[in-house]
Amino acid sequence: MRRSVSGNEDHIVITGMAVEAPGGIDTLGEFWSALAESRELIGPLPRDREWPLDELFALHRLEGWGAVPDAGGFLTGATEFDPQFFGITPREAIAMDPQQRVALRVAWRALEHAGINPGGLDGAEAACFMGASVTEYGPRAAEVNDYNGYRVAGTALGAVAGRISHSLGLVGPSVTVDTACASSLTALHQAVAAVREGECDWALAGGVCVMGSPGAFYEFAKNNALATDGHCRAYSAGATGTVWGEGAGVVVVERESRARELGHRIYGRVLATRINHNGKGAPIVVPSARAQETLVRKTIAAADIDPALVGLIEGHGTGTPVGDPLELAALCDTYGAATERERGPRLGSVKTNLGHAQAAAGALGLIKVLLCGARGQIAPSRYADDPADSVQWAETGLRLADTLETWPAREGFRYGAVSSFGVAGTNAHAIVAMPVAEEIHA
Repeated sequence: MRRSVSGNEDHIVITGMAVEAPGGIDTLGEFWSALAESRELIGPLPRDREWPLDELFALHRLEGWGAVPDAGGFLTGATEFDPQFFGITPREAIAMDPQQRVALRVAWRALEHAGINPGGLDGAEAACFMGASVTEYGPRAAEVNDYNGYRVAGTALGAVAGRISHSLGLVGPSVTVDTACASSLTALHQAVAAVREGECDWALAGGVCVMGSPGAFYEFAKNNALATDGHCRAYSAGATGTVWGEGAGVVVVERESRARELGHRIYGRVLATRINHNGKGAPIVVPSARAQETLVRKTIAAADIDPALVGLIEGHGTGTPVGDPLELAALCDTYGAATERERGPRLGSVKTNLGHAQAAAGALGLIKVLLCGARGQIAPSRYADDPADSVQWAETGLRLADTLETWPAREGFRYGAVSSFGVAGTNAHAIVAMPVAEEIHA
C-alpha cells in the first residue's frame, strides 16, 4: 500500500484554468453544465470558412474512401477577436493563425481565474507551454498577398506560446509543443518540470485547436476512421470512428508554497506526469496497448500512490474501433486490476460531448477532471449505456461513467487520471489529486 499525498512535499499545483469549447462555451460554469447534463456539443461543419463541402461530402464515392458526416465540434467564436485589447493591429490579427488568437484570450482568462492580473506581468519569470498542431490556416507564404510581412509570425507554430508570452511580457521559457493529440498533456508535463526545476516561478500550460482547413477530414475519410453517424461513441459497442472537434484549455501551475503564500485556490496537485513512445513495429498511427500500459505504470510509480485511490479516469477515448479496445486493455491491466470490482474507477471521455479536439484534447480532459473534483461529482460520459464488448466489464474494476454521481473522497483527496495518445506515437498520462478541503463551485 503506497502513501497518499498528505506529506510535506512542495507539490506542483493547478491554481487557475479556462476553456473555450464548442457550443459557444467560454466559461467554466458553462463547461461544467454541459458535462453534468451530458449534452452533445457537436454540430454541422462550418459554412463560413470556404471549405469545399460538396467535395468533402462526396468523398465516399471514391474507391476505398469513407463518408464524411456533416458533424464536428466547432468553436462558434473562432473568428472573433479584439486585437487592440492585446496590442495587435487589425491587419496583423487577420494574418495570425486563429489558434494564436484563441490561445491568447483563454490564457488571459486562466490567469484571471487564478487571481492573477494579466496586465501586470511584464518581466515576470513565468513560462508558457502550449500544445498545438499545424492546421493550414490562410494563404501560402510563398505568394504575394495582403498579409506578407506578417505571415512568418502569423503561421509559426512557435508563436502560439510566443504570442502569449509576448503579449503578457513573460520572460520564462516559451514553447509550443506538437505531439499531435498528446500535445497539451505533453505541454503540462514540460511546464511542471520547468517549475519544479526552478526555470520559472510559475507557468501557463495547455493546448488549442482551431481547424484552418478540413485536411483532417480528408485523412480520416481515406482511413475510414470517421464516425458514420456523426457521434463520438467512445468506449461504446456502437463506436464507428471519431468526430473532429476544436477547443482550448489552459491551466496555471505553480509550487504549492507559492500558491499558499499568495492565497491562490488550489484545484489540484499534479502528482505525476509521464510521456513515452510506442516504438517501432505497427504502423506509426496505430496505438500500442503495451506502450500505454507501461506509461500508466510508470506514472503511478512516479505519483507514489496506491492506484486503487484513483476514482476517475479521463481516457483518450476517440471512438475508433482500433484505438479504444487497445486503450481499454491497458486500463484494465493497470487501474482495473488494482481495485475491487464494486468500487473501481469510473472511465469517460469528454470527446463524447464535443468531439476530438486534437492538440487541445488532453487539456480539456484535465479541466473536466478538475471540475469534477471541485464539484465532488463525476460527470457522465455519453453512450456509456452501451459499453464496448472487448472488455469483460463484470470481471474488472473499471466502469463507464454513465450518470452524474457523487465522487467520494479518499483520505481527504479525490484522485483522477488523464490520458492522451498522439497519432505520431507519443503517449501522455497525468495523475492529479484534488483536495476536498478546498472544494468549490467553479
